[in-house]
Amino acid sequence: MARRKIVAGNWKMNKTPSEAVALVNELKPLVANEEVDVVFCVPAIDIIPAMQAAEGSNICIGAENMYYEEKGAYTGEIAPAMLVDAGVKYVIIGHSERREYFAETDETVNAKVLKAFEHSLTPIICCGESLTQREQGITIDWIRQQIKIAFLNVTADQAKTAVVAYEPIWAIGTGKTATTQQAQEVCAAIRACIREIYDDATAEAIRIQYGGSVNAKTAPELFAQPDIDGGLVGGASLKAEFGDIVNYNK
Repeated sequence: MARRKIVAGNWKMNKTPSEAVALVNELKPLVANEEVDVVFCVPAIDIIPAMQAAEGSNICIGAENMYYEEKGAYTGEIAPAMLVDAGVKYVIIGHSERREYFAETDETVNAKVLKAFEHSLTPIICCGESLTQREQGITIDWIRQQIKIAFLNVTADQAKTAVVAYEPIWAIGTGKTATTQQAQEVCAAIRACIREIYDDATAEAIRIQYGGSVNAKTAPELFAQPDIDGGLVGGASLKAEFGDIVNYNK
């Protein structure tokens, strides 16, 4: 069975609640593609107004982050139950910016992944290498380590529902894009790693996105690759162009 494509927008730290509503309303008719799962991962303060604006459309609202504890003295953090209660289905975990600026590690990513599954949230688990790692030829080793630790103690049934987003750090917001061949090679290696950890069925079920300066021009070729099941889109998800990416097959 062919895997259903998933295109997710990562809004990062952009859009006030009123701007979020305006953007959802603008994009709603542009992202109407019944063959693709469409997710807007928005800042926490935008989740509820964006959810209300997206009602009745094919847009799912996701979160950009969450904490791995149920509740407690963690000022400024968002608990998984808060996301569930707000109607969130997806949550980005371990984005390279979270790792770089907020000291997230492979171990905290794993804790968050386990907690997301506990609450029936679908994690979009990010992995990726720096330019130095790419130039030193350790990309695949590095990604495999990230994947193996992220999926520690995750069951095969849980893993089948997960989304992995491969984003070469050197291609995020730089305008540089990995070649289609580079993107496919790493996504294939991720699937092979999942096969090693679990089995063929799990590897075939899991969806793997490519991210890193995805745009309307590059999307059709990227999404046509056998191991690329969609995209995690940054800057372009804040513009009308996002509709062209979602409708790559039209």
